[in-house]
Amino acid sequence: MADETTAAAWKEVEKLLNKGKTNGALELLRKVDPSGKEGTTLRLAGQAMHIQATKNNSNSDYRKAAKLLRDAIKVNPRDKQSNSLYNQVRNEMQDKRISETVIPRMLNDGTPTPAGIFAVLASLLLIIGALQFVTGTNEFKDGEAVMTVSWTDNLGEAHTEEITITLHRAEAPLHVENFILLSDSGKYDDVLFHRVIDGFMVQGGDFENNDGTGGHTEKWYGYCDGMTTNQEGTEYTSSTCDRNMWSVPDEADNGLSHNPGSLAMAKTSAPHTGGSQFYIVPSDSTPSHLDGVHTVYGTVTEGLEFIDEISKVNTDDVKPVSDVKVVSIVITDYGLVESEPWYQFW
Repeated sequence: MADETTAAAWKEVEKLLNKGKTNGALELLRKVDPSGKEGTTLRLAGQAMHIQATKNNSNSDYRKAAKLLRDAIKVNPRDKQSNSLYNQVRNEMQDKRISETVIPRMLNDGTPTPAGIFAVLASLLLIIGALQFVTGTNEFKDGEAVMTVSWTDNLGEAHTEEITITLHRAEAPLHVENFILLSDSGKYDDVLFHRVIDGFMVQGGDFENNDGTGGHTEKWYGYCDGMTTNQEGTEYTSSTCDRNMWSVPDEADNGLSHNPGSLAMAKTSAPHTGGSQFYIVPSDSTPSHLDGVHTVYGTVTEGLEFIDEISKVNTDDVKPVSDVKVVSIVITDYGLVESEPWYQFW
């Protein structure tokens, strides 16, 4: 039986989840049950990950939700809520063609099955891949940023609000790193949203000119305005490419789609030309024609209603009549995993 403090925390977590505040709910669960020994903790964590998965359409979040709910059922097989939610998550994963980790039947009356043989080979490949992964320096998870924005609405009333953004570092490591570096360096402070299109997106991040003609990456990623070599075929370096031409390679085929709340890289029509400009999709837009072209690397998890309000301000063509700006961006989670126990992945 859980103690009164844990039970009270679960009730508070349920309130947070009803408001869609998944990060706060998960943080509270980590504090009251860090080992994940209680079935209710695992179920609520699975529910939180499911909410996040439906918001950002992340395959990894769906798998995390399924695993947590499976573990919850192992702890308490009779928990109807865990079983019901697990079935719901599995159905959604099946519809989206997201696979769970399943161990195939290895033998049939003592004879290896084709699935069993495949599983053995796949396991060997996974072991090799895991060994290579372990030798790497970083493991990534979702990070988080808090963006403060200000604008004047069409009635002349001034607003300043905060927007919480989940940064999908595992899916778009270069774009998230660049966004974090630009944010930490203060490049985005007091930068305008120079392009606002109602029912489509709001765009900003041009810290050089504030009109969509400037901006670049904070770090050299090997691309000079989308190119790796000059006209003579000589490879560009950070010294031979002007800093204001530095760009980041596309990570558009990362499994993330354009949905309401998506944060994505703005660029020209040419590949690998993203620099510092970004756009955010309001709740009445699903620009799927941009999938696989522009890199989605974040999702607004709190404050999307403020993006909706910004998307409806009066504009001269696409430029807001009154300034709409990013006041600041604070990185609250860098999305780096440092030798965390297995149960802290959520």
